Amino acid sequence: MTPTQTPIIVVSSLTRTIVNGAHRVEILRGIDFTIPAGQFVAIMGPSGSGKSTLLGLLAGLDEATSGKVILDGTDITGMAEDELALVRGRKIGFVFQSYHLIPTLTAEENVLLPAELTGVKGDIAGRARELLERVGLSERRDHYPVQLSGGEQQRVALARAFMVHPPILMADEPTGNLDSANGRHILELLLDLNQREKTTLILVTHDPELAAHANRRITLRDGLILSDELQETTFGAQVVS
Repeated sequence: MTPTQTPIIVVSSLTRTIVNGAHRVEILRGIDFTIPAGQFVAIMGPSGSGKSTLLGLLAGLDEATSGKVILDGTDITGMAEDELALVRGRKIGFVFQSYHLIPTLTAEENVLLPAELTGVKGDIAGRARELLERVGLSERRDHYPVQLSGGEQQRVALARAFMVHPPILMADEPTGNLDSANGRHILELLLDLNQREKTTLILVTHDPELAAHANRRITLRDGLILSDELQETTFGAQVVS
């Protein structure tokens, strides 16, 4: 990271331990790294390596046993849930493997939800329709999730994630429930939206083909960082160094 690059995420001595009676499981065992604004980072590792736990801690969805997470200048370690909810709503967009759409809301209403929850002002309806157009779902905006295919639901989830212009986007296996063709389409849309919106993207994946598009690859094993490497990308993005 060069001196001109502002860190948007700082992780220091981060641990996560679960204790069940006499049984103690160390999921993360002292993680340290810094992510500059605008970087695309892929977090990889085998099942049980701690990658999804790490993403949950970065997003404030889980509580660290020790260590710190500083998110866009705010130390979220030990922060109260109501304060965390505000930080998440304003600073983070999420894309999950299982879409997490609200079944009783239309595609457009699902996309609008982050703006309504955080009280964002302005033409939010116009913003939602613009995002649905970008993901190719303008004609499906009045459809409910049950009326959409898996690929279409994930496209709605992508549009929703970018709704409030979050500085950080986190994606946990976003193509894991899709076939290869839909998965490729979702990846292309994700990268296109991310470049347009100029967000910092953190992607958890076990798929090396997805990770190949990142500027940087962090690999976990047994709760530790095995490697942390910058890499050339196959989508033509600028490598942050």
